[in-house]
Amino acid sequence: MRISNLPATDAALHTVPGAGLLAEITADLASGHDLADLLRRFLEPVVRLAGAQAGAVRALSDDGLALRLIGQVGLPERVAGHEQVVNSQCGVCGEAAWEHRSAWSADVQSCNAHCGGDDDGSFFGGGCRRVLAVPLQRRERVLGVYNLFFGPGVEPSAEVQTMLRAIGDLLGLAMDNARLERENLQAMIVAERQAMAAEVHDAVAQSLAYIKMRMPLLQEAIEVCDQPRAAAYVDDVRRATSEAHASLREVLAHFRAPVPQRGLLPALADLADHFPERFGLPLRYQNQAPRLTLSADQEAQAFHIVQEALANVARHAQARHAWLTVAVRDGEIGFTIDDDGLGADWSHVPGPTDDVGHHGLQIMRERARRLGGHLDIGPRAEGGTRVHLGFPASAAGR
Repeated sequence: MRISNLPATDAALHTVPGAGLLAEITADLASGHDLADLLRRFLEPVVRLAGAQAGAVRALSDDGLALRLIGQVGLPERVAGHEQVVNSQCGVCGEAAWEHRSAWSADVQSCNAHCGGDDDGSFFGGGCRRVLAVPLQRRERVLGVYNLFFGPGVEPSAEVQTMLRAIGDLLGLAMDNARLERENLQAMIVAERQAMAAEVHDAVAQSLAYIKMRMPLLQEAIEVCDQPRAAAYVDDVRRATSEAHASLREVLAHFRAPVPQRGLLPALADLADHFPERFGLPLRYQNQAPRLTLSADQEAQAFHIVQEALANVARHAQARHAWLTVAVRDGEIGFTIDDDGLGADWSHVPGPTDDVGHHGLQIMRERARRLGGHLDIGPRAEGGTRVHLGFPASAAGR
């Protein structure tokens, strides 16, 4: 983990005891050392700097209800066991966490009560008579607290207290950076899972849909004892199954659904040539952008969107004709899929936020977003449905 924009401190900090400790913590954070390990390691020199009996560092839970012990120095074993989790509003710790300031307390009875009563009173009320809580915060957001436990008559100087607050701010910055890194990692994992789901869907869904369409025809041929037709349908199912298997293996090996090696435009032409044979539906392909040049990733995204849109026409449209047009107009690259089928109840067509139960559309929209473009689905003027993918021509080849 790396940090920047370290919190400013008073110039006097460079001359007071502990300035070297502050520099060491800064260097450790900038070098990417483990945060939890740093939070534990800094305690011992801070306890010495402040003249304290013991110290503890705590992180605020995600729900803000509890402070969880990350590390401690000098606490008796029984006390440390009880201090593993404390209420975030408890005593001096709660005062520091909720009022965003360092807090002192000479009343250690609440701490002793939390521990179930110290066996012989040798710590709370004995060796420890005062407690200091310093918030670990960043931009008015408290992420934890560290405590210093002092014996009778001991109080660090004003200069040392200033240093202790500066250390709290610095560690708060480190904890905030760690939180952002966790959130970014979680977002990356979600995005990778969605991308993997899209690749698996594109690799096998269309082949399975084709098999599903062939099975009733195969059953009908078997029932009427039409052996040549039955054999042809068996070959179709066998070929589609092999394609699905090969595509799935490609995804598992390379985490990407395969795209024909000859490029996008030849792949679309090949798709159009075989569409009537596979689905019994004529498809007219018009390429009005023969010199179109896209990057490999752009070709993959566009190909799978068009492929899924055409598969939806074959599965659901009950159309007699379909059209695929590629064009560049008004600074936008466009892929348009038209059909003259039954259309839809356009008042109930799922939109960009209506994902449940429409995984194919969700994946198509996500691919369009990766292209920096848009996917529009609506009625065709002459009847049926129009699906249009558009993205800026300025992005081509990048």
